[in-house]
Amino acid sequence: MMTLRISNGARTLVGLFSLIAASSLAAQSLPMPNTKPAPGNEIRPAPPHQMVYRPEVYYRLECGGCHLGDGEGERKNDIPRMKDFVGHFLSVEGGREFLVQVPGSAYSSFADDQLAELINWIITDGIAGTSKPEEFTPYTAEEVAALRAQPLGKVEETRDVLLDRMRAKDIAIHDGLKDRP
Repeated sequence: MMTLRISNGARTLVGLFSLIAASSLAAQSLPMPNTKPAPGNEIRPAPPHQMVYRPEVYYRLECGGCHLGDGEGERKNDIPRMKDFVGHFLSVEGGREFLVQVPGSAYSSFADDQLAELINWIITDGIAGTSKPEEFTPYTAEEVAALRAQPLGKVEETRDVLLDRMRAKDIAIHDGLKDRP
């Protein structure tokens, strides 16, 4: 068996090169003071809460990344399905509030009227599908503002209580999280 010996000078040199390489990589992510944007990108886009889009675009901007474009969710990341299920929350006490107070809604970058429009779209025209309640009172910006001011602290516990309330009403739980209570 052969043993390779590295001198202290060589170790120092390797460490110095590593430091230089790492700092140059990090520096590449920061713009230089005289860097100019590519043609057509001279004006920075406004943040979502300052823009006016269709609710489907709002969904793609802040919901679709986790819940996926069609609302299927992703079990491996504990992201519940909304498709054909989310409307059932409106059938139980506390469910209406829950849809606004979950962190993804309460802490979204949308203005209150945009979030109201988005949730109304999810329930009536979008993701809720077969779980859409027969009667639905649309959310208002004022209602959303009041509910967002009280975001949930214990999301999973609150959700589990709401799921139990659904079961008590014989609503089948098809949220894609099969091993949850």
